[in-house]
Amino acid sequence: MPADRTTAIDAQASDWLIRQRDPVFADWDAFADWLAADPAHGDAYDAIASLDADLDALPPTEQPGIAWDSEPVRRRPSRRAWFGGAVAAALVGTISLSGLGLFGGPNAVETAPGEHRTIALADGSKIEVNGASRLLLDDDRPRFARLERGEAMFHVVHKDSDPFVVEAGSAQLVDLGTAFNVVRGAGRTAVAVSEGIVAYNPKGANIRMTAGQGLEARDGDREAPKVQAIDPASIGGWRSGLLVYNGAPLALVAEDLKRTAGIDVQVAPTASDIAFRGALIVDPDRARTVADLAALSGTRAERQGEAWVLTR
Repeated sequence: MPADRTTAIDAQASDWLIRQRDPVFADWDAFADWLAADPAHGDAYDAIASLDADLDALPPTEQPGIAWDSEPVRRRPSRRAWFGGAVAAALVGTISLSGLGLFGGPNAVETAPGEHRTIALADGSKIEVNGASRLLLDDDRPRFARLERGEAMFHVVHKDSDPFVVEAGSAQLVDLGTAFNVVRGAGRTAVAVSEGIVAYNPKGANIRMTAGQGLEARDGDREAPKVQAIDPASIGGWRSGLLVYNGAPLALVAEDLKRTAGIDVQVAPTASDIAFRGALIVDPDRARTVADLAALSGTRAERQGEAWVLTR
């Protein structure tokens, strides 16, 4: 592609991103038309929006000795959009190990659906916990965590002599200097690596994943899970309200929405075999998020009480 054309497209993509930062922006149809006009438009917008999201996701400098924020902090997410919607801001609290007794056990961190928390560890590592999750830590093993259910993003300070170990179900994950996301639930463990290297069950299958790779393991599987390629920019996207899928069952998408945003979405049997591909933005207007999901998946969403039901 000629350099001048690439520059023009990049400028247009930047303009769309800036315009979408306006809370009253409503020109989604024109944006969708621009995306559809040329595949290069989507590539340029995706690259610029990903950079914008990465910059927004940079954490503030944490001061040692602070156990709990006086109030939850509302993080400013990026305004990356996909066929409408805007990113929802998540309530995030930062806690230290000394405050863990507040959440149901001496070493347990539990979150409600739609609630996000960040744990700052003494060694400089950080754990971001998604909603509807339960994480166990051990005072006697400061570089250990067990994800009993839910989802968490681990940012680990590597130490050759003292690797950080994460357990999820029967799986053991050992960091080799890395950042990675773990999901545990319904007899399933999914791991995705955004930086560095993670070893999966080093005393057994000993599968190594590098940045941009992940795997999914089911309890009881006799065969070792296969490593798959994953877009690193999408890993841990729940932290900024961006959920990306490539052929995921609608039931899994519904589970993610419940955990990340507290949205109760149920999938009717007639739609259970639909595979979802695309990027979904968690909008502050939950009904808009569900409408986007229905439109992108070819289903119909109906409100039933406090829940939405997707039908074919």
